[in-house]
Amino acid sequence: MTTVRITRTALTRGTLAALSGLLAGFAALTVAELVSAAVRPEASPVTAVGGAAIDRTPAVVKDFAIRNFGENDKLVLQLGIVVTLALFAVVVGVLALRHRRTGSAAVLAFGVVGAASAVSRPDSTGIVDGLPSLVGAVAGAVLLYVLIGRLTRPRRVAGEEEARDESGWDRRGFLVAATAAAAASTVAGAVGRTLNGRSAQDAVASREAARLPAPASPAKPIPAGAQLRVPGLPPFTTPNSKFYRVDTALVVPKVDANSWRLRIHGKGVRRDLEFTYQDLLDRPLIEREITLCCVSNEVGGPYIGHARWIGVRLADLLKEAGVKPPSRGGKADQIIARSVDGMTLGTPVEDVMDGRDAMLAVGMNGEPLPFVHGFPVRMLVPGLYGYVSACKWIEDIELTTFDDYDAYWVKRKWARKAPIKTQSRIDTPKPFGRPEAGTVMVAGVAWAQHRGIEKVEIRVDDGPWRPAQLAEQDTVDTWRQWSYPWKATPGGHTLTVRATDGTGEVQTEKRTKTVPDGASGWHSVVVTVD
Repeated sequence: MTTVRITRTALTRGTLAALSGLLAGFAALTVAELVSAAVRPEASPVTAVGGAAIDRTPAVVKDFAIRNFGENDKLVLQLGIVVTLALFAVVVGVLALRHRRTGSAAVLAFGVVGAASAVSRPDSTGIVDGLPSLVGAVAGAVLLYVLIGRLTRPRRVAGEEEARDESGWDRRGFLVAATAAAAASTVAGAVGRTLNGRSAQDAVASREAARLPAPASPAKPIPAGAQLRVPGLPPFTTPNSKFYRVDTALVVPKVDANSWRLRIHGKGVRRDLEFTYQDLLDRPLIEREITLCCVSNEVGGPYIGHARWIGVRLADLLKEAGVKPPSRGGKADQIIARSVDGMTLGTPVEDVMDGRDAMLAVGMNGEPLPFVHGFPVRMLVPGLYGYVSACKWIEDIELTTFDDYDAYWVKRKWARKAPIKTQSRIDTPKPFGRPEAGTVMVAGVAWAQHRGIEKVEIRVDDGPWRPAQLAEQDTVDTWRQWSYPWKATPGGHTLTVRATDGTGEVQTEKRTKTVPDGASGWHSVVVTVD
């Protein structure tokens, strides 16, 4: 009977020690959240550690995350960090039951890791970014030390030397301390989140107050025949809320347009330039239809979208700064675009200044850029994958050379230059669909930005290639819809599509992965006709 009581007591103390670790971890995170409100939201431990994890993750792993989790990849990462911290906290709590000081020291050590991660981030403002993690870790370490003390010390009663209940530890003192800690931590976290939310209010207000001027060079109306009336086809213009998002920002930057500045400097720049948001709005704006595509888009993938953009022609700004393209003797062959979150993208100067509609965009589909798509300003270069051209939340443009500097993704084994490959996709029927026998409309989109689409062909099983009907092309910088009326017969069939771009180049059959310069290959779907 005594053995059973001792075992149950040990089990209870072990469980409460694990709970102590969780409470200490919770306190560390919430206190850090509160302190980050006085520093900046990006300095909170989960964001800092998550950002550092993204920076150190191999390209193949990132590609896997995007492919399998899509735009939820950041949520999955954050949940993974929280789960890892929870497991760590449980282990530390149990460890502290035997080695009280060692357990508290482990919490402090983890705080040092968080601080180091925050300080090492590309957008770090300095050593102060480490304060939230350090202060939070101290709070967690102290709380763990106090709670474990209630599990290892006898409770004292007034007028007595010491007293123990049957368990041999201060049960009441532990419950009081744990409850108070949980309540205080919850309040600290709530206050921290509220204050961090308020820090973005100026940015939100600046976007709400933004008014886009009429463009000096408006886009031509989209041809009526650009949108086919085929069920299952995406709209020609992708709504802002449906536009794909692929970036490394765990916390979407909320930038106040009133304080935002853009600097142009570097090699071949005769004079540095600096612009405010209003400076850009006051310039002659261009409006263009441009389809964007992410390099992580696999064959048949969803990471492509089309919008009407409005902005300032980037080549004009570079010319004002005295920049010349390499073909005309310019010293720089690469533009390094820097985001407020520290991201760097490298773009060929020649592509920006060759006459295409490269721009610093301020508007998307008739409204100021949404925050998730780069408000107040982002960069766009038609014909190039986003990772070398579409810097969101841009604040700095440096002229340099490819020999002197490797941008963020190039350091992670992606190609320095990445023109968009000719691709096509079947949107309907869906993979493993079961259409009825008879005429089945096969339809989808094809794209080869800055070259345009000349032809799309469909093949059923191993039969001959048949020309699809093309929707009217808007511009060479937009995707193009297509359709094919298929006389479907019962049984299983494989439908395959390929496109030919405006230069006459036929989309390659060779399958490649997205790394290092974009996927290639024909898209196929398997269906069963009833």
